[in-house]
Amino acid sequence: MSTPSSDDEFDAPIPRFASRGKAFVYVLPCRDRDLVKVGFARDPLKRFMDLHRRFHAFFDLDRGLLVAVDTVAQARAIERTLLTRFTDARANAPLEVREVAAGKTEWYAGIDPQVTREAEALAAEGGHEVIAPLRNWLGKRLEENADRAYDWAARLYEAIAEAHAYGARPERAEAALAQTIERYEAVGIRARGFLPDDVVAWYESHYQLLQH
Repeated sequence: MSTPSSDDEFDAPIPRFASRGKAFVYVLPCRDRDLVKVGFARDPLKRFMDLHRRFHAFFDLDRGLLVAVDTVAQARAIERTLLTRFTDARANAPLEVREVAAGKTEWYAGIDPQVTREAEALAAEGGHEVIAPLRNWLGKRLEENADRAYDWAARLYEAIAEAHAYGARPERAEAALAQTIERYEAVGIRARGFLPDDVVAWYESHYQLLQH
């Protein structure tokens, strides 16, 4: 049976940023609660996935933003300024957030939309690009990798079907596939437009049960 065995194998292929060069400060408001996550990353999409597998539903992609800078030092400086100015608003992270890569730190309550305005002002002072809303940015990132996602989804679905044939229930693989398709759907990229027909049929039959 060829079901993937490592967490990395369950992650849909996404375009990566180079290890050198640009860095990003992110401001991520939660969708359903008055909490904001502030931080920096070289690869924001990977960072968001580390925080929450369903980050596209957990965070508000229409209110979130990135500040794109040329170096990690610049990103750190902006991040430090934001964190210092809102120290009194520090809050506990939501229980749903994964602890990978210090996901439990740098959360704030009651500072949205002030922190967004502050991040935009710091970007303007430094001549840095503000990327907002995140939904548009995420759509471009995912669209540029749709071909690889097709191959990945086909392989994973084949492994899922094989597992079922042996009487197993590959829940992690099923969740990974459903959540990845959901991520594309969240930014307006319809599964029927870029995935194999059997994968789409499976998703349309099961996705309500697999969301969590």
